[in-house]
Amino acid sequence: MKSIVIHAAKDLRIEETAPQPLGAGQVEIRLATGGICGSDLHYFNHGGFGAIRLREPMVLGHEVSGHITALGQGVTGLALGQLVAVSPSRPCHQCSYCQKAMFNHCLNMRFYGSAMPMPHIQGAFRQTLVADASQCHVLRAKGPEAGAFAEPLAVVLHGLKRAGDMMGAQVLVTGCGPIGILCILAARRAGADFIAATDLSDFTLGLARQAGADVTLNTAQVPEALAAYTQDKGRFDVLYECSGAAPALIAAIPAMRPGGVIIQLGLGGDMTLPVQAMTAKELSLRGSFRFHEEFATGVSLMQKGLIDVKPFITQTFPLSQALQAFQTAGDRSRAMKAQIVFD
Repeated sequence: MKSIVIHAAKDLRIEETAPQPLGAGQVEIRLATGGICGSDLHYFNHGGFGAIRLREPMVLGHEVSGHITALGQGVTGLALGQLVAVSPSRPCHQCSYCQKAMFNHCLNMRFYGSAMPMPHIQGAFRQTLVADASQCHVLRAKGPEAGAFAEPLAVVLHGLKRAGDMMGAQVLVTGCGPIGILCILAARRAGADFIAATDLSDFTLGLARQAGADVTLNTAQVPEALAAYTQDKGRFDVLYECSGAAPALIAAIPAMRPGGVIIQLGLGGDMTLPVQAMTAKELSLRGSFRFHEEFATGVSLMQKGLIDVKPFITQTFPLSQALQAFQTAGDRSRAMKAQIVFD
């Protein structure tokens, strides 16, 4: 079968890889759709991010959906032919963090397409995938393209939980890539009263308005765009920082009200922060990393039509054009979410 394999920065190949054996409690899935994530782009463009570097070839991908083609021994609740969204979160359920239900911090996590451990955890961008039955969430009302969007939505829902009560909140979103757009959708669904969004691209800001942002600000064109929100010690209760860029976070701090919460979702490397200003405002900086149970919630929200992700899928490519898909996915002047069709 064909898989999308990264060997080094800019060295992406479509290669034949061996099929995976089907074990008890597992299902075989014919992949339908895969979404290109920011972490996939970090491996493609830079060979990793931060201290996490490629040390061997790795199959990419963790935003996937597909149809069940075989059932392993003991699998119940699933059927041949069903379309499923596949959660890439595979905790061990044995370590100390799993015992505390902190599954996203599992010491033995096998998250698809991760170069954190050695050997690397191979990803899901392959024509046929074997997954645990517990990873599979049936899609009854939405197509495979929506199913492949469940993973980034789960990331955002975990961040939303980390932020706390959103009812009536004044919200700022910095960085309007897929995670930022989903933050706008999810925060509004959770009761946010006012949402402002910043980015460097008019294209992504247009989609932020479509997602429901009340105000969009191009900080490349107007660097002081947030100055209007700094009066009386600031306006925003919650900041979803989705760019991973220190200038975005630093510029947002004067616009945060005292006691506000910063949720750091973007990953872009270490930052130097104005800790004195953050301390004086008693701001809470909270990291948000991956997800686990939120994946099922995300699928449910999409199934019920409460969050619609399809308008933000801007490009679809066949497997044979995987390299073009990756080159396009990182271009924020024309791409929001690029997906690859494996069928």
